[in-house]
Amino acid sequence: MHLYNGWLPPPVAEETKKEKESFARVVRCVKELHRPDDPESVYGTLKWISVIDLYVRAKSDLSVEDVTELVEIGLQIFHSSQDKLYAQVRWGNVLVRLMNKYRKKLSLKVEWRPLYDTLIHAHFSRSPGPEGWRLRQRHFEAVTSLTRSCRRFFPQGAASDIWSEFMSLLENPWHNSSFEGSGFVRLFLPTNTENQDFFSEKWINSCLELWDSIPNCQFWNGQWAAVLARVIKNCSFIDWESYLPMLFSRFLNMFEVPVANGSGSYPFSVDVPRNTRFLFPNRTMTPSKSIAQSIVYFLKPGSSAHEQFKKLVNLLEQYYHPSNGGRWTYSLERFLLHLVVAFQKRLQREQQNLDSPSTVCLGKPERVAFVDVVLKLIDRGQYSKNEHLSETVAAATSILSYVEPSLVLPFVASRFHLALETTTATHQLKTAMMSVAFAGRSILQSSMSTAKQELGGDMDDRMFLDLIGISLSNALLGMDANDPPKTLATMQLIGSIFSNMAVLDDSSDDISIMTMASFSEWLDEFLCRLIALLQHLEPNSVINEGLSSSATSGTFLVEDGPYYYCMLEILLGRLSGSLYSQALKKISKFVRTNILPGAIAEVGLLCCACVHSNPEEAVVQIVEPMILAVIASLKETPVTGFGGKGSADTLGSNKKDKQTLSPALEAAIDYQLKVLSVAITYGGSSLLRYKDHFVEAISSAFNSSSWKVNGAGDHLLRSLLGSLILYYPMDQYKCLSRHPAAPALEEWISTKASSKDEQVAHSRWHVPTKEEIQFANELLDLHLQSALDDLLRICQSNIHSDAGDEKTHLKVTLLRIDSTLQGVLSCLPDFRPSPRHDMVGELPFFIAGASGSSVGSAEMRERTAETIHAACKYLLEKKSDDSILLVLIIRIMDALGNYGSLEYDEWYNHRQAWKLESAAIVEPPANFITEFHSKGKRRPRWALIDKAYMHNTWRSSQSSYHLFRTDGNFSPPASVTLLVDDLLTLCLHNYETVRVLAGKSLLKLLKRWPPLLSKCVRSLSENLRNPDAPENVVLGSCSILSSQSVLKHLTTDPKSFSSFLLGILSSSHHESMKSQKAIIELFVKYNIHFAGLSKNILRSLDSPVEGSTSGDLVSQISSMSFDSSSLHWRYNLMANRVLLLLAMSSRIDPTFSFKILNETAGHFLKNLKSQLPQTRILAISALNTLLKESPHKMQGKDQPPASSQENANTSLDLALSQIFQEEGFFTETFESLSHIHVTDTDGSSSRGNHGSSSFQSMADKSITRFYFEFSASWPRTPSWISLLGSDIFYPSFARIFKRLAQECGVPVFLALKSPLEEFCNAKERPKQCVAAETLAGLLHSDVNGLLSEWDSWIMVQLQNVILGQSVESIPEWAACIRYAVTGKGKQGTKIPIMRQQILDCIVAPLPPTATTTVVSKRYAFLSAALIELSPPKMPLSEVKLHIVLLDELIGNMSHSSAQIREAIGVIISVLCSNIRLRMSYQQKHPSEEGRTDVDSQLKEENWFKLISARASEAVTNIQQASISDSLDTSADVVMENAQSNGDSLDDVKWMETLFHFIISSFKSGRASYLGDVIAGFLYPVISLQETSHKDLSTLAKAAFELLKWRVFPGSHLQKVIGVILSSADDSNWRIRSSTLTYLRTFMYRHTFILAHEEKQKIWRTVEKLLVDSQVEVREHAAAVLAGLMKGGDEDFAADFRDRSYAEANSIQKKRNRRKSSSTQSIAEVHGAVLGLVASVLSVPYDMPSWLPDHVTLLARFAGEPTPIKSTVTKAVAEFRRTHADTWNIQKDSFTEEQLEVLADTSSSSSYFA
Repeated sequence: MHLYNGWLPPPVAEETKKEKESFARVVRCVKELHRPDDPESVYGTLKWISVIDLYVRAKSDLSVEDVTELVEIGLQIFHSSQDKLYAQVRWGNVLVRLMNKYRKKLSLKVEWRPLYDTLIHAHFSRSPGPEGWRLRQRHFEAVTSLTRSCRRFFPQGAASDIWSEFMSLLENPWHNSSFEGSGFVRLFLPTNTENQDFFSEKWINSCLELWDSIPNCQFWNGQWAAVLARVIKNCSFIDWESYLPMLFSRFLNMFEVPVANGSGSYPFSVDVPRNTRFLFPNRTMTPSKSIAQSIVYFLKPGSSAHEQFKKLVNLLEQYYHPSNGGRWTYSLERFLLHLVVAFQKRLQREQQNLDSPSTVCLGKPERVAFVDVVLKLIDRGQYSKNEHLSETVAAATSILSYVEPSLVLPFVASRFHLALETTTATHQLKTAMMSVAFAGRSILQSSMSTAKQELGGDMDDRMFLDLIGISLSNALLGMDANDPPKTLATMQLIGSIFSNMAVLDDSSDDISIMTMASFSEWLDEFLCRLIALLQHLEPNSVINEGLSSSATSGTFLVEDGPYYYCMLEILLGRLSGSLYSQALKKISKFVRTNILPGAIAEVGLLCCACVHSNPEEAVVQIVEPMILAVIASLKETPVTGFGGKGSADTLGSNKKDKQTLSPALEAAIDYQLKVLSVAITYGGSSLLRYKDHFVEAISSAFNSSSWKVNGAGDHLLRSLLGSLILYYPMDQYKCLSRHPAAPALEEWISTKASSKDEQVAHSRWHVPTKEEIQFANELLDLHLQSALDDLLRICQSNIHSDAGDEKTHLKVTLLRIDSTLQGVLSCLPDFRPSPRHDMVGELPFFIAGASGSSVGSAEMRERTAETIHAACKYLLEKKSDDSILLVLIIRIMDALGNYGSLEYDEWYNHRQAWKLESAAIVEPPANFITEFHSKGKRRPRWALIDKAYMHNTWRSSQSSYHLFRTDGNFSPPASVTLLVDDLLTLCLHNYETVRVLAGKSLLKLLKRWPPLLSKCVRSLSENLRNPDAPENVVLGSCSILSSQSVLKHLTTDPKSFSSFLLGILSSSHHESMKSQKAIIELFVKYNIHFAGLSKNILRSLDSPVEGSTSGDLVSQISSMSFDSSSLHWRYNLMANRVLLLLAMSSRIDPTFSFKILNETAGHFLKNLKSQLPQTRILAISALNTLLKESPHKMQGKDQPPASSQENANTSLDLALSQIFQEEGFFTETFESLSHIHVTDTDGSSSRGNHGSSSFQSMADKSITRFYFEFSASWPRTPSWISLLGSDIFYPSFARIFKRLAQECGVPVFLALKSPLEEFCNAKERPKQCVAAETLAGLLHSDVNGLLSEWDSWIMVQLQNVILGQSVESIPEWAACIRYAVTGKGKQGTKIPIMRQQILDCIVAPLPPTATTTVVSKRYAFLSAALIELSPPKMPLSEVKLHIVLLDELIGNMSHSSAQIREAIGVIISVLCSNIRLRMSYQQKHPSEEGRTDVDSQLKEENWFKLISARASEAVTNIQQASISDSLDTSADVVMENAQSNGDSLDDVKWMETLFHFIISSFKSGRASYLGDVIAGFLYPVISLQETSHKDLSTLAKAAFELLKWRVFPGSHLQKVIGVILSSADDSNWRIRSSTLTYLRTFMYRHTFILAHEEKQKIWRTVEKLLVDSQVEVREHAAAVLAGLMKGGDEDFAADFRDRSYAEANSIQKKRNRRKSSSTQSIAEVHGAVLGLVASVLSVPYDMPSWLPDHVTLLARFAGEPTPIKSTVTKAVAEFRRTHADTWNIQKDSFTEEQLEVLADTSSSSSYFA
């Protein structure tokens, strides 16, 4: 049994034993309802889902067989309801909850294929159903989470099936299917024990290779990192050693941080299509969780992973420092959190399975090493300005302190002392407090535990106890009314430390935390401070009048978290007897002598905590004086006599003289009553002796003439009733069990206790006694029964002549009724439902739950309902404008009808406020201080009792909620029907507050009694149709109709459905803007959540039922949806949309007549030429969904030809042909379509959404758009070619014409011929665009007879387009060609029939007279067509085309026009990468027909040799030319030079093209296949940064920026390093300098994969440049060295430090002894000084032991001549700046003499020194 259920109040706990049986009954019911042969039976099972959910959330004790059976039925139901997305969502979610909860106990086998089919069918197919996108999104989430839960149950062999299934999607990395493939692999690939043998070395290699194929794409990285992390975690038998350098290099480069003042994010990342990002889980951030998890599971004894991890942290730690924050902080914070959490989970797993081999487990040395490394990050991030990071750091400290206290606790202590000393940064104190609070338990355990010897002798116990003492005494200073965050941190600290203590007492000598004083002194001081704090509080807002002011609208102490109350409860609960009395005296005196209206809640909670801790004493000291004071003050006040007890004779006395209270007295009484009401919350039976006092106080309060006092009386009555009859825990904060290892501490409890710990003392509950129940019943008689009599009297006989009096009397009477109902909650029995027939037996039972003992009777509830019904009628007639009375009456109705909803609200709000899940009160399962490990997290007993209490509240709200939803045998009680009628009237009221409240209440009622729904829907839809309904009625109706319950109801009930739709569509007569907006919002919501229609609705549409109007629904709607009707255009649009929804829903039912489909398709085709732009857009969406591929499509070779021709002319074909063969139909259509194309003058791209955004509002968009535009969106390859410009080509238009051609064959071509010719030659861009779309659709349609049409007229058209002179529509025509050659099928590998012809047409050489525009147009078309080819499976003809084109382009690289040069660079990069990809694919899958001559031709790679040779030649020419440019000034050389100058200009142009090639291969993500090529061109990029040709240098710089992000694989590294080393020796200093720039990022990115020798070479080279002849190069080299020393190669760094120190030292000595002549050049001295500078700047925030000497030596060079002097002063200033934070402590590392030298250097005297 779960701990929370074991700890329920005894009467409820007894009941829970019946739950096992009732669950078995539920499973049987579901089984009977589900009939596999009837798919509609699914709807019947849905009502049980929330019941099944109840058992999961109630943590009931169920039998595993039942659960298994239910899961199996559930999966069957899930798979059998393919088209019912809503049913799948509900079943999917409940299955996920069951499988996750019982995952270790279930033994099932689940097949993966049906899940995959469901996903494909609903989200990745071309013609999905009509469901709204909100529902689709939920469906996708449900199916994916179900897949994740089922992964552990996949049978053996599933992994290899899944891998081979998705491998085909991953073949072509430049097609969007590869992104989907990676998402599917991550989703489906199982790593359960049955499938682990699949993961071999071979698999890892292929996985890493795939990961490499798309660089710089966080989506891609995220998917593969997640897959690998799962394998690393679950398959511990794989040896990862050989992969570590490579993987760590990946991990490092996935963090987008700025390296060496570069940018902090990828310069452009590969663009993932929006639908894929929308569907697959992906944060665009770094996948920190997967990285952290992988690293933690890499750690093993004797593995090199730890070294690598240390290096990674060394590189990343600087970005955690507060001054280096940025957009990367978030991913780094997650990284730290997941590292610690994963580490803790791994330790916990290993502690529980002690039998696992020790080679894999983490021993003590590994733990120490890990904590040591993570402490670096914690140290940097502790005082971060980013709140998430500082909290994560505190939580991480807490978790690690249980693992390795000897490292973590000294760190916490030193940081705390440091924070106390800094006076400037106050936010540090708050953070330091937080970290002590979080680590409080581990500090206490390690200093008091009996197992001390293990922790090492150097730890001084006293030190830690002192730390807690100091922090507690400082906590007293921290309570400050003006500094809320610090005050709350203080209270958290006190609460968390005292939660550990068993009892707080002066006498216990073994632990005296308080070193400075005795505990009672501390307590005195604490209470003084607390009282001072309460006296100075400022209330947040003016306390509002009326109903809404609750008793607790408090200040920050109450609003900003539960710390204040918890601290008081814990403190008062743990005090020993004598100390408690001492505290109580002080508090009692304070309460008696002060009235603080600004701190009602705070003082109330203080009293409440006293009473809860010890009711007997506290009631005498606190409650008694308060209640006497209240009665005394109420005696003097004027009365009305409306508050019960008063009889009619008091009424006459005060007619004339209305007296009022003075405001001061009113505030005082209000304060006293409210504080009292909070104080007695947990009083229970000890209040009984003041019974009469309470009765008197409450009556006098209701009798008072002040509404404020009446309200306070309401609080008191509510609280008193609750305190008498509800269940609540007593003794919650006392300590019952002490810790076995440290008796002074309390033992904490885990909810996953094993059987032997079960004896943990249960909590004591307050179970009401007879006397208490009797008193409660008396109160009910006084304030419920008599108030009802009063109410009837007022409503039936006019007893008041004065309207004001009547209002007051009504207000008080209703307030009394409301107050009693709110007080007894669900202890007043519920209405009794009326059985439908005599046979009905007992009410069913689902789960146990009760919030207290039952009082009163069901008749009482029924009588109240009837009286309220009468009163409601009276109010609506006489006082319908009095909102206070109406709101009161609605609250009473809510409490009457919605049994249990008050408890639900309380539970819900409490759950929101529960921020206490903090690390302060959680002890992790693996605890290495006391060596007691448990199964789950341990918490203090009081926190668990609190959870059990909330659990009970939740159970009581749910126990009877679902009883009548599942059982058809009961009809709603008469009282409920009365309430529903009243609320229906009230929710149309003209005050908004009344409408909203009544609406909420009504919806709760309808949810509980679904039979009442259809009546409501029909009456509300009538309101919409009613021509003279006022605005408020429309608004009220819309808000109810748009609720989830109503929308769900519409899918199954035909009458509601038709009345709802006709109601909306015939509501165009409402004039006001608000009504129209509400109606449109309702319609949009209906669309978004549309869940399809059930069969019985479709049948009712098809065959009219007797006496209903729904039969002609379709014809009514169709008549509305034509232009001719005089409707407003938006209603026309809505009618069209409904028609489309009906047509699409009807497709699931094969028996449904095709008439509707044919008619609607024809209807929408006509709408293409509609006058209303919105309707045209909708028509496009509609045709895209309704038109199907059909018989005119050509058959593939392998399919048999269609058996006979008669089925070719389907009825749809005929219907459509008639329409489009009308005269001029397409010309008109083109005209109207061209108006939708809005040309964006600013050129921003508007692809994908109908770029009509400029004239569509959000609401119209959601009506006209369809969800499938996400999933089948074109283009299917990433668009990255910027030179194509932005187009306004809408693929959905092209798709209509493609489908039309497939539906109706050749006649379409003939009808389109002349309009196309006219529009192709039109001047306006929108018209050309329509022509381009149409042509694209036709060319891609693959219809019989297409080839002959191509030969007769289409080809000529296309040639005219290529040779045409117009420029502005190039982007559209390029898109047209791209659409026409797009591959078919999911992976885009099936070749469209026309592709070859189109390519030939574009490649055909141009006439020699062609202008540059035509040339560039041809290149644009070429590049558009080439990205769409699928390289792995190119046919030979396309390969040959590649070769021919490459030759042509390489010859053309020095073309004179810049635009064309760019195009050539782009195309070459596409061609080369396509060829490379094909070759690598051929190597893996050698083809059968043997090697052809083409392949061998490709193998030689002549193009590469050609370009490389030319490149090196061109670079030298350009450099020489620029040198000679600077030399030739004399006139005679000009002549000979002209020749060579022309050549060098050619070289410059050629070079520009090459740079375009490099840039575009990075941009497109294709660089991974051209690595060696790019490595070859590294030198030109580095060396041409600064030349006299401006354009060339700009391109070189752009390429250089991109190069910095490239990580080269090991095979190309040699080449790159060679280039770097040689260009560092270049004679031109600018080249040396840019080489250094490149080196910084190069070393950072490759630090894990470079070999030792290579690093050594690079270090030597940089050191050599320290003494370079050029000052700039020297300083740059020093900066690079500082970076290299940070980068984790400790041995190189130490060696360099020592050498540079020795050298500088010897120079300094020589200088001191020097004679007049100096031997060294300035460069050498400067070099030595710069060596020191590099060492000093490489540790910006720390103070290693060698640093003081280095800095001091550096400072001694301050007197040198110029370049040296400025270097020294800059470096020393930088050193001061970075060490300023912690200078107080760090200056102790220096000697006095050293500090003086430093002080001399810094010119301005600094106050830090």
